[in-house]
Amino acid sequence: MPYTYVLPKSTAFTGTGLEGYSFGPLRQDVDVYYIESEKGHDTFMVSMKITRTYYVLSGEGYFTIDNAQYNIREGMLIEVPPNVEYTYSGRMKLIAFARPRWTPSSDVHTRWNPHVTCRTNSSLPGQVPWLTRFSRMTIAGKSPVRAFLRWNSWLWRHLPQNMSTSGPISSYGRRVHALAQIYGNRAQAFSTFFLRNRPELELIRRLVEQKGNGDTVRVAVLGCSFGAEAYSVAWRIRSARPDLKLRLSAVDISPRAVEFASAGIYSLFQPEPVISMIFDRMSTEELSEFFDIDGDAAKVRAWIREGIRWSVGDVGEPEIVEALGPQDIVIASNFLCHMDSQEAERCLRNISRLVTPHGYLFVSGIDLDVRTRVAQSLGWQPVTELFEEIHDGDPCLRSHFPWHYGGLEPMEKKRSDWKTRYAVAFQVPQTAAESFPVLDNAGTALVGDSRK
Repeated sequence: MPYTYVLPKSTAFTGTGLEGYSFGPLRQDVDVYYIESEKGHDTFMVSMKITRTYYVLSGEGYFTIDNAQYNIREGMLIEVPPNVEYTYSGRMKLIAFARPRWTPSSDVHTRWNPHVTCRTNSSLPGQVPWLTRFSRMTIAGKSPVRAFLRWNSWLWRHLPQNMSTSGPISSYGRRVHALAQIYGNRAQAFSTFFLRNRPELELIRRLVEQKGNGDTVRVAVLGCSFGAEAYSVAWRIRSARPDLKLRLSAVDISPRAVEFASAGIYSLFQPEPVISMIFDRMSTEELSEFFDIDGDAAKVRAWIREGIRWSVGDVGEPEIVEALGPQDIVIASNFLCHMDSQEAERCLRNISRLVTPHGYLFVSGIDLDVRTRVAQSLGWQPVTELFEEIHDGDPCLRSHFPWHYGGLEPMEKKRSDWKTRYAVAFQVPQTAAESFPVLDNAGTALVGDSRK
């Protein structure tokens, strides 16, 4: 165990209004956090056992504790005991201490903070159902469910491919995965890869090939993390169709991730911990085409970076639709699985409003029950081109099945809904984007658009 600790590069938790970083693990039964608050904590919450102490490093705002508001400023200390509802609002930097240490069942989130988010009726993070709490019970400090899932992780890695996809084993795997989805403590992750799903990039290329010479194509990459996916999409489109006017919007809830991504500079030999394998799926030739390399610094080439609009935003909020405008292609990969099912469904329905009539929506890294339910209810049409190749195109998702909540189940074609369930790309019908005006290639609303 070390004696000194450095602020980590990756966040421990994020929200609409803040980012938090955890020091440790520490020897003592205490958690120490550094918090950068832009607006405040998304929710009000009550801790069952934890006493939290906050020290204000800079900025100002207020804590709402037991329905009373306390103005705070730099140099103040705030203590919140267990079983008291509280939240905080404002632009400030905090050091927070939690004793005893936080566990997934420590907090109950009671309501949204209206000074941070406009959400009122959607599910709250951290409201843990009884079945989830039961699955996280421990015996002598050990979790039986965690041990069971770890054993299944080992088992699945050693099973021959033809056995893991056979009927009885596949059925067993889906049941284990259902348990993993109940047990898992869902939290946003920022690790990613360049060229993560090659068949998906190939389908995007084929779709933009339908555009006329010099046309504008609008693409949104949501949950862009450290930029690898947005740059991969830009590279694929621009290398195939340099004549097109690409308008690419990249959005993430994390200001630090967006700041990092917009710079477009990555370390080849001493990468950050959260992006330690970011180049693993690129060939030497692709690295040379993609980056200007100076020592251990790899900078995305200017022709790829050109025109990408980077922004911080919560794609679950209705305002994102107006902020980004209509898109020909929307890509929402590998972040919806980190939400509970109600929040993921609400977010996915909101995202679909970004897509122009008959445009395309790519959705991967999500609970398949959620995606299937939304796709069927909104009439999305699965794109069958490269169907199976895209489903199997990201080895990470497949390798996490069935022991991790984010794992991707093998394709089961005996299901009546299998095309909708396992599709990643969908064409969105006219009704999904009724609120948008029709735009020309310059982004100007056409006169006479009468859609209501």
